[in-house]
Amino acid sequence: MMYDNRRFYIDGAWVDPIEATEFKVINPATEAVAGVISMGGPKDVDRAVAAARRAFDGYSRITPAERLALLERVLAAYNAHYDEIARAISTEMGAPIKLAKGSQTRIGVGHISAMIEVLKTFQFEQRQGTTRLVQEPVGVCALITPWNWPMNQIAAKVVPALAAGCTMVLKPSEYSPFSAVIWAKVMHEAGVPAGVFNLINGDGPHAGAPLASHRDIDMVSFTGSTRAGTEVAKNAAASVKRVHQELGGKSPNILLDDADFERAVKHSVLHVFQNSGQSCNAPTRMLVPAARLAEVEAIAKRITSSVVVGDPTSESTTVGPVVSKVQFDRVEGYIEKGIAEGAKLIAGGAGRPEGLAKGYFVRPTIFSGVRNDMTIAREEIFGPVLCILPYQTEEQAVQIANDTPYGLAAYVWSQNNIRARRVASRIRAGQVALNGASGDMKTPFGGFKMSGNGREYGEFGLRDFLEVKAVIGVDAA
Repeated sequence: MMYDNRRFYIDGAWVDPIEATEFKVINPATEAVAGVISMGGPKDVDRAVAAARRAFDGYSRITPAERLALLERVLAAYNAHYDEIARAISTEMGAPIKLAKGSQTRIGVGHISAMIEVLKTFQFEQRQGTTRLVQEPVGVCALITPWNWPMNQIAAKVVPALAAGCTMVLKPSEYSPFSAVIWAKVMHEAGVPAGVFNLINGDGPHAGAPLASHRDIDMVSFTGSTRAGTEVAKNAAASVKRVHQELGGKSPNILLDDADFERAVKHSVLHVFQNSGQSCNAPTRMLVPAARLAEVEAIAKRITSSVVVGDPTSESTTVGPVVSKVQFDRVEGYIEKGIAEGAKLIAGGAGRPEGLAKGYFVRPTIFSGVRNDMTIAREEIFGPVLCILPYQTEEQAVQIANDTPYGLAAYVWSQNNIRARRVASRIRAGQVALNGASGDMKTPFGGFKMSGNGREYGEFGLRDFLEVKAVIGVDAA
């Protein structure tokens, strides 16, 4: 199937761009053209923002009950397009079809369903003595999303914005536009009022920057690299708008000496390789007791040998390609850098996996004996590459874990829950998972330090799209 998505969704209709160039979207598994989109510019941004601004006054005044009913219609429309969305994700960014039909698409259902539950009980007004505290929508929002988990990042922004009463312009990544276009169809079919949701395609310099700097935008919510996030913040600064950022990560994964090593290593290795390592919260720095290093290496190598890299359309594939030639070259460069810096290669390595002559496939790779000052331990690789770092004491493990500019996620393994919680309390990260536990769609997600600011998911995500107004003298005559 060849996708033709050269129109934008603005003010409730599909329209031709004002100024656009065509962009060919490549299927990363085949290196063939999968479809074409238009790349918008500042004039397209102006038109979309104007539509959202016109719609704001009316939409911001509808009741929470009406917004709840709207989200229920969005959920129904999303489910009607579920398989279509999964196929689009697999095509545009190479996710294995099992992953695309599972986590990648299911997470959209999770975000919508969770926000429906939040809206049923959320208090937009409260009394504090003679003051009424009112939670009001922040305004017109620019939502800029990446390619690695397309529906997660779109839903994590659009859904709370709708629930809060905001209007918005979505600019998805040009590498994953097909699923975003289907999301726009979902919005239309659900009856989202014209101008409340708008979609334009484009790149960062020509569409993202004009959005972030636009004086009629009240808030920017951005997910992507820390480098790009700093540019968004700079562009937004002149107009003093709210900026929410979910950025990079280099998550530590501490295996304490009393952990179940077989379970911990297997779970962690597969987590890193899921989605071809293209997850900002992947546990890419595995910290293990030096005395158990050989044991961990053997388990990790065995688990890696069971991973199936290949055609994303095959149900047996567990790891697909990375998203693009640029990303492939970047990850390969890091693997070569790890070898040059003296890390011990125990699985994978440079070059495509055997039997795969085409496609941006990277060999699932594990380095051991890694020092935390090595490039591969400090920089976010965003590919299927795991670093194993030995430590001597629990204190040293915590120091290594925190010795990073990032603070998105962290992981701790111990069969002593009190000990696990104690170590978790010392790690500077927005989320710490103990013994392979996972949160739900209401668990706040976001980072410390250079991993960003603000939180997404559930009530925390909703609050980021709200302003607090104090109406003083409620009982005054």
